Amino acid sequence: MPNGKSSGKHSRQLLFSEAIAQLKMMAALAAPPCPTASPADPGTIVATDRILQEITAVGRRLEAMALKISDLSVASTSIRADIASFRETVTDLDQRLTIVEDHVTVLQDQDAELLLLRAKVIDLEDRSHRDNVRFFGIPEHKESSNITTFLKNLLPELTGLDFSPPLEFQRAHRIGPMHKATSGRPRPILACFLHHNQARQVISIARSRGPYSLEGQEIRVVADFSKITNEKQKAFLAL
Repeated sequence: MPNGKSSGKHSRQLLFSEAIAQLKMMAALAAPPCPTASPADPGTIVATDRILQEITAVGRRLEAMALKISDLSVASTSIRADIASFRETVTDLDQRLTIVEDHVTVLQDQDAELLLLRAKVIDLEDRSHRDNVRFFGIPEHKESSNITTFLKNLLPELTGLDFSPPLEFQRAHRIGPMHKATSGRPRPILACFLHHNQARQVISIARSRGPYSLEGQEIRVVADFSKITNEKQKAFLAL
């Protein structure tokens, strides 16, 4: 079976032959009759040769044009194939983009839900700390072995209040490892009051009167919040 290249060459040769034949026929029809010239007249022979040369030249130009047209046809076919490929690529990218946009929407919804849940968790943690009070500046070992008993005796003296019912604590302890106590700054005490109102009283008096004083040592009293809330307060105070 002949390949496409030889088939195309054969077709161009046929086209060239047909074009020459048609041009010869047209030249014969267009040539004016010459009754005085005989077939062997040199002038007639020269004119005929010239016509044949021109016909041959025209045929060659036609063949060159046919080659160019063939090349353009091949290039056009290649371009159409590339365009089809580009369309497929664009369609695929568009589908992928749609999938990504859907995923982004889902992630945005989940992010909003996570932010809401995070805010709720922080609020719950702060509420769980609402009975807690932090004491800064109380010297190490001042409380001996029982911090709750120490605070029960200390707070009425610091605040000047006669607590009723008597002060009760769920728990109380120093915050941080022991080695920090040797740095010169005492570790803070975290106390969880049994009665919420008493915790608020101690904090309220400290805010209105300023820091407490114990044997010349400044004692600061602050509410206890979650780590995130404390960081927000520090950032706000730094403004």
